[in-house]
Amino acid sequence: MSLSFQVTFDAADPVALADFWAAALGYTIPPPPAGFDSWDDWARQMEIPVENWNDARALIDPDGVGPRLFFQRVPEPKKAKNRVHMDVNAGGGPSVDHADRVDAVNHHVDKLLDLGATKAEVFTQRGEYWVVMRDPEGNEFCVQ
Repeated sequence: MSLSFQVTFDAADPVALADFWAAALGYTIPPPPAGFDSWDDWARQMEIPVENWNDARALIDPDGVGPRLFFQRVPEPKKAKNRVHMDVNAGGGPSVDHADRVDAVNHHVDKLLDLGATKAEVFTQRGEYWVVMRDPEGNEFCVQ
């Protein structure tokens, strides 16, 4: 039996980083618990101080396929290369014509640059094409 999992990001600004990844992946914020019109209403009811409303944020795949993403505030900045990173599959996979995959990857890279990501390196190896990027807080990821 397999287990579900979530991917957790340490962040200086969880809401801003979650907004970036929501746009990058097409993810959404999960709905608030039953009986609440918004997460702000829930936070007020839980008596969470307003200054702590940006301590965490979650995202879900609206199709229910991908893992849940969780962003949590931490005091220390990112200091080293990620040991684990995400690969964003924007190119459509090996069944798509190579030139079309490259165009799709580059189109998505441009979108991510507009959202605050930075481009680190571009690779073409063994018929594959991918771009190494950093999200607005410096976390490395690939677009392929």
